[in-house]
Order: sequence, then C-alpha cells, then structure tokens
Amino acid sequence: MNKVIVLDLKFKFGEMEDVIYPTVLIDDTNMILIDCGYTGFLPIIEQEMEKNKLNCADLTHVLITHQDHDHMGALYDLKQKYPHIKVIASKKESPYISGRIKNLRLKQAEEMQPYLPEEQKAFGLAFCNILKSVQPVEVDFEVQDGDYFDWCGGCTILETPGHTPGHISVYVNQKKIIITGDAAVIENGEIVIANPQYTLDPKEAEVSLKKIMKYDAKKIICYHGGIFIF
Repeated sequence: MNKVIVLDLKFKFGEMEDVIYPTVLIDDTNMILIDCGYTGFLPIIEQEMEKNKLNCADLTHVLITHQDHDHMGALYDLKQKYPHIKVIASKKESPYISGRIKNLRLKQAEEMQPYLPEEQKAFGLAFCNILKSVQPVEVDFEVQDGDYFDWCGGCTILETPGHTPGHISVYVNQKKIIITGDAAVIENGEIVIANPQYTLDPKEAEVSLKKIMKYDAKKIICYHGGIFIF
C-alpha cells in the first residue's frame, strides 16, 4: 500500500483566503507528513487528515522542507501531542528549525523594518512578532542530497536551495512525483520559483528549479499551488 495524499488546508488571514498543500506519504510501515502549516494549524491538519481517513496518531515522521513559519509553525504542537513522531530536515536547515541559530526569515524581516515606508511599519512589526512566536523543535534525523528512504516504494532527498540555504524536496521514485516545498510554486498554470521577495538567493533558486524540471516526474506537488501534471 503506497499512497501519496495531498492535504488541502484552506484558511483565512483576515479577509484573505488562502490554501496550502502539505503531503502525506503512506506505506505499510511509515506515514510521513511533509510540512505542517502555520502556528495553530494542528486542528486544521487533524481535520483534513480525518477527511482522508487518516489519523495524526499514525504518523511516524514529519519532514520539514525548510525553516519558514508556514511550513514548520505547527511542528511544536504536533510534537507535543504526538511525541513519537520523528522530525526530519536537512543538515543546513536543522540549526534554524531547532532554534540554535536565528531564523533567517526573521533576520531578513528585522533588517528590512527600518527601511519600510511608515504605512507598512506596523505590518512589518507584526510579521516579525509572528516569526518570533514560532516554537523551535529538535530535529531527529538530518538528511542531505541523494539520501534514500524506503518510504512509499522509495524516496530520494533532493537539495533544492535558494528559497532558503538548506531547502529540500522529495522525489517519490516509484510514482515519479516531486514534492517541492517552496522550491517551486504554480502561478498562472506555470512552474516558477517562489516570490523573489522571500527567496534568499533567487539565482540559486532558479538552478534548483531547473534541477527539479530535469527529473523524470509525472507530477509536481507544490506547497503553494497544488498539483502540476505533465
């Protein structure tokens, strides 16, 4: 039983409606959640899992593609409620996820704050406070490019830096699916890099996108945008 299930997490920030797409890999032994949404999203994840006849209690691992708050914000709550779940991240992202090094998105936001127009300063400060509220979590397993796991018939870790230095994606070999995190997004029906404003190294992100597009993939699952079928 090898399955790849895309969760459809719809939510509102104020009047703005949005959706993100964490992914679950399932086989006879493991159930891996890839990315877990914002702080406070655990109930939404649990509800969406239940809709798909899944239970968070059955998760064996959660893989975090990178340190951004919309990908790891709910990780602390997830680990508190389900402490048996093992956390996986890249060696480069691990120090940020565990809180040993200051989150790069927070560092970027704080450095930009003095240069924001007056009308944007309140939003900028609120964004900094949101980032500061994310609870760090220790990483159990650190991975790097080319690492192979037997999940779901076989998965390979792809280093896809640019959005953040240690960003990773996952290639599900048997099903020819790439789960990209923020290394790729779908905009107007096309695969592109994530918003350059929030991409720490756009040139490196473009290289990573080319790496993804060269893979023998039938589907790409983007955290922002959903499923792209070739």
